[in-house]
Amino acid sequence: MTIQDLKDNNLILFEAIAGSKSFGLDTPTSDTDIKGVFYMAKELFYGMEYIPQISNETNDVVYYEIGRYIELLSKNNPNILELLASPTDCILYKHPVMERIVLTDFLSKLCKDTFAGYAATQIKKARGLKKKIVNPLPKERKSPLDFCYILKGYNSIPLKKWLQEKGVAQENCGLVNMPHSKDMYALFIDTNGLLGYKGIIKSEDSNEVSLSSVPNGETESAYMYFNKDGYSNYCKEYREYWDWVEKRNDNRYNTNMEHGKQYDSKNMMHTVRLLQSALQILSEGTLDIRVSNREELLAIKAGEWEYDALLQFTEDHLAAIEQLAKTSTLPEKPDIKNAEKLLVEIRMALYQ
Repeated sequence: MTIQDLKDNNLILFEAIAGSKSFGLDTPTSDTDIKGVFYMAKELFYGMEYIPQISNETNDVVYYEIGRYIELLSKNNPNILELLASPTDCILYKHPVMERIVLTDFLSKLCKDTFAGYAATQIKKARGLKKKIVNPLPKERKSPLDFCYILKGYNSIPLKKWLQEKGVAQENCGLVNMPHSKDMYALFIDTNGLLGYKGIIKSEDSNEVSLSSVPNGETESAYMYFNKDGYSNYCKEYREYWDWVEKRNDNRYNTNMEHGKQYDSKNMMHTVRLLQSALQILSEGTLDIRVSNREELLAIKAGEWEYDALLQFTEDHLAAIEQLAKTSTLPEKPDIKNAEKLLVEIRMALYQ
């Protein structure tokens, strides 16, 4: 089923302009996002295939099946509560049956975990993004050799430096496990290459050091430590960094680099907006998604805030939300039975 199928069969129950235009944060370059609610034709709903959501390829047009919509409302999903709270001038179509769904029936203290919880996740991602921007990783991947060290008295030196000083190739070395010593090895050198040592690593693509069979009577040249945990952490960071480079929005990244504050400014703007929504829900028992501090939020998007000041600002909001959640008169969570009853009534009205 496609969005066009919904329109052709009059299955749309609600449709509204969403995103920055509904928040009052749009600029001349802003896209138009559309979100809505639909219901399945009776024969499809009673069949074996349930369709909870339909969207276009870019995901800027999304419709939720009425059951999924009410389920997410009951979980205080931020996107879905914001859709229900759409400003009148953003609503493109509203079926009369949708009048039965009232915002205040779903607002609860759960928003502390959904709105503020999601915002906290984004703050954590912002810290991670700053780390990626400030500490880019070279495309050339390090090998286990970069994490090996030769013991020298009470100190250690990098293996590569030691090999260079000795004038020895790693391929002419052999390693033997040291008993009862994690990641410690005795290192032997075969200068003439006649003993068949396997080298410290087999190839540049290796993720482990190699062990060799060493003839009896050979004398070790040094003792080597392989920082295996350090190498594993590096591999994880390397993979995450280059995955991020491949998938990042280059226009957004370039904007972040231009303002020089080294954080995803658009993401942080919406993080602050979510925190403000959580404060409003808990303190006033309602939700108005059209922001009253447009200029302040757009200043965050433009990168006019210092990174540390912005993080402190969000931390203060999170602390205020925690306190409000303790005193708010809102229920702990929406009444699931009433939500289910409402859904049954709506379906019965639609299928009569």
